[in-house]
Amino acid sequence: MTDKQPSNGTISRSALRRQREKELRYQTILRAAETLFAQNGYHQTSMEQIADLAEVSTGSVYFYFKNKADLLVHLLTEIGGFLRMLVGTEFRKFDSSIEGFKSAGLVFFKNFCLENPEKVAILFRESTGQSLEVETLRKSLFDQLTADIKNALIQISKRRAADFTARLSVEVMAVCIVGIYERVGYHYLLWQNRSEDIMTIGEDAVDFIIGGVEKLIEDAAAK
Repeated sequence: MTDKQPSNGTISRSALRRQREKELRYQTILRAAETLFAQNGYHQTSMEQIADLAEVSTGSVYFYFKNKADLLVHLLTEIGGFLRMLVGTEFRKFDSSIEGFKSAGLVFFKNFCLENPEKVAILFRESTGQSLEVETLRKSLFDQLTADIKNALIQISKRRAADFTARLSVEVMAVCIVGIYERVGYHYLLWQNRSEDIMTIGEDAVDFIIGGVEKLIEDAAAK
Protein backbone atom coordinates (compact mmCIF):
# COMPACT_ATOMS: atom_id res chain seq x y z
CA MET A 1 0.00 0.00 0.00
CA THR A 2 1.40 3.43 -0.95
CA ASP A 3 1.05 6.57 1.12
CA LYS A 4 -1.16 9.16 -0.49
CA GLN A 5 -1.22 12.84 0.29
CA PRO A 6 -4.56 13.85 1.88
CA SER A 7 -6.97 15.59 -0.46
CA ASN A 8 -6.90 18.77 1.67
CA GLY A 9 -3.27 19.36 0.72
CA THR A 10 -1.71 18.56 4.09
CA ILE A 11 1.27 16.22 4.33
CA SER A 12 0.53 12.72 5.61
CA ARG A 13 2.11 11.47 8.81
CA SER A 14 4.13 8.89 6.92
CA ALA A 15 5.49 11.61 4.61
CA LEU A 16 6.43 13.72 7.62
CA ARG A 17 8.17 10.72 9.16
CA ARG A 18 10.18 10.17 6.00
CA GLN A 19 11.17 13.83 5.98
CA ARG A 20 12.36 13.57 9.58
CA GLU A 21 14.32 10.41 8.82
CA LYS A 22 15.92 12.06 5.80
CA GLU A 23 16.93 15.13 7.82
CA LEU A 24 18.28 12.93 10.62
CA ARG A 25 20.38 10.92 8.17
CA TYR A 26 21.66 14.13 6.58
CA GLN A 27 22.67 15.53 9.96
CA THR A 28 24.25 12.23 11.04
CA ILE A 29 26.46 12.18 7.95
CA LEU A 30 27.34 15.85 8.40
CA ARG A 31 28.32 15.32 12.05
CA ALA A 32 30.45 12.31 11.12
CA ALA A 33 32.27 14.34 8.48
CA GLU A 34 32.79 17.18 10.95
CA THR A 35 34.35 14.81 13.48
CA LEU A 36 36.65 13.09 11.00
CA PHE A 37 37.73 16.25 9.17
CA ALA A 38 38.65 17.84 12.50
CA GLN A 39 40.39 14.78 13.95
CA ASN A 40 42.14 13.31 10.91
CA GLY A 41 42.16 16.15 8.40
CA TYR A 42 40.09 16.67 5.27
CA HIS A 43 42.52 14.98 2.88
CA GLN A 44 43.06 11.99 5.18
CA THR A 45 39.32 11.30 5.44
CA SER A 46 37.48 9.16 2.91
CA MET A 47 33.79 8.98 2.09
CA GLU A 48 33.89 5.34 3.22
CA GLN A 49 35.15 6.37 6.66
CA ILE A 50 32.41 8.98 6.93
CA ALA A 51 29.79 6.37 6.01
CA ASP A 52 31.20 3.95 8.57
CA LEU A 53 31.09 6.50 11.41
CA ALA A 54 27.60 7.61 10.40
CA GLU A 55 26.51 3.95 10.23
CA VAL A 56 25.12 4.31 6.71
CA SER A 57 26.16 2.93 3.35
CA THR A 58 28.64 4.81 1.20
CA GLY A 59 25.86 5.11 -1.35
CA SER A 60 23.76 6.98 1.20
CA VAL A 61 26.54 9.51 1.69
CA TYR A 62 26.68 10.11 -2.07
CA PHE A 63 22.88 10.40 -2.15
CA TYR A 64 23.07 13.48 0.09
CA PHE A 65 26.44 14.89 -1.01
CA LYS A 66 27.93 14.72 -4.48
CA ASN A 67 31.51 14.42 -3.18
CA LYS A 68 33.77 15.20 -0.22
CA ALA A 69 34.17 18.83 -1.23
CA ASP A 70 30.39 19.19 -1.22
CA LEU A 71 30.36 17.90 2.35
CA LEU A 72 32.93 20.52 3.33
CA VAL A 73 30.89 23.25 1.65
CA HIS A 74 27.78 22.25 3.61
CA LEU A 75 29.77 22.18 6.84
CA LEU A 76 31.34 25.60 6.25
CA THR A 77 27.96 27.12 5.41
CA GLU A 78 26.49 25.70 8.61
CA ILE A 79 29.46 26.73 10.79
CA GLY A 80 29.57 30.24 9.37
CA GLY A 81 25.86 30.74 9.97
CA PHE A 82 26.15 29.38 13.50
CA LEU A 83 29.05 31.69 14.38
CA ARG A 84 27.34 34.79 12.98
CA MET A 85 24.13 33.97 14.83
CA LEU A 86 26.00 33.33 18.09
CA VAL A 87 27.96 36.58 18.27
CA GLY A 88 25.25 38.67 16.61
CA THR A 89 22.64 37.58 19.14
CA GLU A 90 24.97 38.42 22.02
CA PHE A 91 25.74 41.86 20.59
CA ARG A 92 22.04 42.70 20.25
CA LYS A 93 21.31 41.59 23.83
CA PHE A 94 23.11 44.74 24.98
CA ASP A 95 21.26 47.04 22.57
CA SER A 96 24.19 47.16 20.16
CA SER A 97 26.49 48.88 22.65
CA ILE A 98 30.23 48.66 23.33
CA GLU A 99 29.33 46.33 26.22
CA GLY A 100 27.58 44.07 23.73
CA PHE A 101 30.60 44.17 21.44
CA LYS A 102 32.81 43.04 24.31
CA SER A 103 30.38 40.32 25.39
CA ALA A 104 30.13 39.05 21.80
CA GLY A 105 33.92 38.72 21.71
CA LEU A 106 33.94 36.69 24.91
CA VAL A 107 31.15 34.48 23.55
CA PHE A 108 33.35 33.75 20.53
CA PHE A 109 35.99 32.25 22.81
CA LYS A 110 33.67 30.57 25.31
CA ASN A 111 30.73 29.33 23.26
CA PHE A 112 32.35 28.90 19.86
CA CYS A 113 36.00 27.99 20.48
CA LEU A 114 35.73 26.05 23.73
CA GLU A 115 32.42 24.30 23.08
CA ASN A 116 32.96 23.60 19.38
CA PRO A 117 36.64 22.79 18.77
CA GLU A 118 35.78 20.67 15.73
CA LYS A 119 34.03 23.63 14.08
CA VAL A 120 37.07 25.78 14.86
CA ALA A 121 39.37 23.25 13.19
CA ILE A 122 37.24 23.10 10.05
CA LEU A 123 36.66 26.85 9.72
CA PHE A 124 40.22 27.96 10.45
CA ARG A 125 42.32 24.99 9.28
CA GLU A 126 40.61 22.46 7.03
CA SER A 127 38.94 25.02 4.78
CA THR A 128 42.25 26.51 3.60
CA GLY A 129 44.00 25.44 0.42
CA GLN A 130 41.03 23.53 -0.94
CA SER A 131 39.08 23.74 -4.19
CA LEU A 132 38.04 27.03 -5.80
CA GLU A 133 34.47 26.41 -4.62
CA VAL A 134 35.56 25.97 -1.01
CA GLU A 135 37.95 28.92 -1.16
CA THR A 136 35.23 31.13 -2.63
CA LEU A 137 32.85 30.13 0.15
CA ARG A 138 35.53 30.69 2.79
CA LYS A 139 36.16 34.20 1.46
CA SER A 140 32.43 34.91 1.44
CA LEU A 141 32.07 33.78 5.08
CA PHE A 142 34.93 35.97 6.26
CA ASP A 143 33.58 38.87 4.22
CA GLN A 144 30.23 38.43 5.99
CA LEU A 145 31.89 38.31 9.40
CA THR A 146 33.87 41.45 8.57
CA ALA A 147 30.71 43.21 7.39
CA ASP A 148 28.91 42.19 10.61
CA ILE A 149 31.69 43.70 12.73
CA LYS A 150 31.86 46.82 10.57
CA ASN A 151 28.11 47.36 10.99
CA ALA A 152 28.41 46.79 14.75
CA LEU A 153 31.15 49.41 14.98
CA ILE A 154 29.03 51.89 13.04
CA GLN A 155 26.11 51.28 15.41
CA ILE A 156 28.37 51.83 18.43
CA SER A 157 29.78 55.06 16.99
CA LYS A 158 26.28 56.37 16.31
CA ARG A 159 25.32 55.73 19.93
CA ARG A 160 28.31 57.87 20.89
CA ALA A 161 27.38 60.51 18.30
CA ALA A 162 30.81 60.11 16.72
CA ASP A 163 31.27 59.42 13.02
CA PHE A 164 34.56 57.91 11.92
CA THR A 165 36.53 60.69 10.27
CA ALA A 166 38.69 58.51 8.02
CA ARG A 167 36.74 56.80 5.25
CA LEU A 168 38.37 53.39 5.74
CA SER A 169 38.87 53.47 9.53
CA VAL A 170 35.90 51.31 10.45
CA GLU A 171 36.58 48.84 7.65
CA VAL A 172 40.24 48.46 8.58
CA MET A 173 39.27 47.98 12.24
CA ALA A 174 36.75 45.26 11.27
CA VAL A 175 39.32 43.42 9.15
CA CYS A 176 41.86 43.55 12.00
CA ILE A 177 39.33 42.27 14.55
CA VAL A 178 38.38 39.27 12.40
CA GLY A 179 42.08 38.56 11.91
CA ILE A 180 42.80 38.74 15.65
CA TYR A 181 39.99 36.37 16.57
CA GLU A 182 40.98 33.88 13.87
CA ARG A 183 44.68 33.96 14.74
CA VAL A 184 44.18 33.72 18.52
CA GLY A 185 41.73 30.82 18.13
CA TYR A 186 43.99 29.03 15.64
CA HIS A 187 47.21 29.62 17.58
CA TYR A 188 46.09 28.62 21.05
CA LEU A 189 43.50 25.94 20.26
CA LEU A 190 44.93 24.21 17.19
CA TRP A 191 48.68 24.86 17.35
CA GLN A 192 49.29 24.89 21.09
CA ASN A 193 46.25 22.94 22.32
CA ARG A 194 45.81 25.29 25.29
CA SER A 195 42.04 25.12 25.71
CA GLU A 196 42.46 25.43 29.48
CA ASP A 197 43.90 28.93 28.99
CA ILE A 198 41.65 30.12 26.19
CA MET A 199 39.31 32.26 28.32
CA THR A 200 42.18 34.14 29.97
CA ILE A 201 43.78 34.59 26.57
CA GLY A 202 40.43 35.54 25.05
CA GLU A 203 39.76 38.17 27.71
CA ASP A 204 43.13 39.77 27.00
CA ALA A 205 42.42 39.76 23.26
CA VAL A 206 38.96 41.29 23.74
CA ASP A 207 40.30 43.98 26.10
CA PHE A 208 42.96 44.82 23.50
CA ILE A 209 40.30 45.14 20.79
CA ILE A 210 37.91 47.18 22.95
CA GLY A 211 40.74 49.57 23.83
CA GLY A 212 41.37 50.17 20.15
CA VAL A 213 37.69 50.67 19.37
CA GLU A 214 37.28 53.11 22.26
CA LYS A 215 40.33 55.10 21.15
CA LEU A 216 39.12 55.30 17.56
CA ILE A 217 35.68 56.50 18.66
CA GLU A 218 37.13 59.02 21.14
CA ASP A 219 39.41 60.46 18.46
CA ALA A 220 36.48 60.75 16.07
CA ALA A 221 34.31 62.45 18.69
CA ALA A 222 37.05 64.96 19.48
CA LYS A 223 37.36 66.17 15.87
